[in-house]
Amino acid sequence: MNRAIQIGVFCLSFWGPRNLVTADDWPQFLGPKSDGTSAETGLIDSWGPAGPRLLWKKDVGPGYAAPSVLGGNLVLHHRKSNEELVECLNAATGASKWTHQYPSAFVDPFGYNNGPRCTPLLTDDRSYTFGAEGKLVCLELKTGSKIWERDTAKDWKIPQAFFGVGSTPILESGLLIVMIGGQPNSGVVAFSPKTGETVWESVGKDNWHGKPLRGWPGDLAVEWRDYEKQASYATPVAATIQGKRRVLCLMRQGLVSLDPVSGKVDDSFWFRSRLNDSVNASNPVVFDNHIFISDAYYKCGSVFLDVDPSTRQFKELWRSLDIETHWMTPVLHNGAIYAFSGRNEPDARFRCFDLRSAKLKWDRDESWVKRSDAPPSTYGRGSIILADNKLIVLGEAGMLGLFKPNPNVPEEICRFQSPFLHFPCWAAPVLSNKRLFLRSEDKLVCYDFGKPSR
Repeated sequence: MNRAIQIGVFCLSFWGPRNLVTADDWPQFLGPKSDGTSAETGLIDSWGPAGPRLLWKKDVGPGYAAPSVLGGNLVLHHRKSNEELVECLNAATGASKWTHQYPSAFVDPFGYNNGPRCTPLLTDDRSYTFGAEGKLVCLELKTGSKIWERDTAKDWKIPQAFFGVGSTPILESGLLIVMIGGQPNSGVVAFSPKTGETVWESVGKDNWHGKPLRGWPGDLAVEWRDYEKQASYATPVAATIQGKRRVLCLMRQGLVSLDPVSGKVDDSFWFRSRLNDSVNASNPVVFDNHIFISDAYYKCGSVFLDVDPSTRQFKELWRSLDIETHWMTPVLHNGAIYAFSGRNEPDARFRCFDLRSAKLKWDRDESWVKRSDAPPSTYGRGSIILADNKLIVLGEAGMLGLFKPNPNVPEEICRFQSPFLHFPCWAAPVLSNKRLFLRSEDKLVCYDFGKPSR
């Protein structure tokens, strides 16, 4: 690893994802800046009917976790039989380098697969993973040797989640920050990334009890109960807001802004569906000093917030039902977001929405009905990443598409149904060193995404 890359990775390890690691790496959930974008250039402009060139494919165990890639190493968290596996592969060939495994008895209460949901977090010498039952594991990246482990389900009082543990840890201000959902005031916990020791605990009864149920009918306030679920399926987002580093956590109850060093809560904004069987799963999107949050359950919709520079309190600017994201995080480009809206396949829409004006710019119907005999001809719901001025779209049944980020009209360049992928493809695409990595519940595939040399 050259010195420039070492310095970039050192910054990621101890000060969080403010600085781009390299244009070639994708070391954490949603990429080098944790926002679904990459600085890579020289990518493919289009492809023919056969799609991009396949480099390799691999059978994997169940799970919804995307892989992470750093310095030629790809780390995937998946499950086989009664064990969760953290596996390191050669990113260029798919060959296995090492595997760390431990027992897992997790069974999804709603019948979805029983694999891990959280994406590995990589630094130059370590891999951090968070399993479906709440095991937080730190491994040596080179060898897979265990450095430390925390069993959050045993160390804290954590109500059972709807679909297992699904919020990926982040590194910020020298701390490993994790949404664990502990009661009564341990919704978010900061750990030492070196030792796994607890540094601070925050979020819960103390900041929610008595808060207004904003967006709900009536003049009501939160009545905290010790069985309340706190953890959501959205990953914390570190950002500079009004000149200060903050961690934004879209919890089960709503958005919380934290000081990453102390865990002190700036403000809490109630944002969740009135339907109990509902989740928040889409990450907050930061635009200047504003924050966009969205939900797909029971007319929750989206909210755009401002942050007061003196009090750091949230101020609601607008609400809209035009964007209702489920498990995907929108991609921001020039003040517009590109997102799949809709809770289920039959109501999926691909949309572009302008944050400044709160106006829907365009809309495509991507709904489909699952069939056993053929893949759908549309994307359904999907995930999006942005690189080289192209939107790379993966539909939930394995449809891969390339779009121009055009705020005026949907501009599809090409599409291709991968023969190796099938419903559900709920992990976002991963781009590293001109290779595109896609996964379903049982396959990991790697496509050549570099522009052909003349």
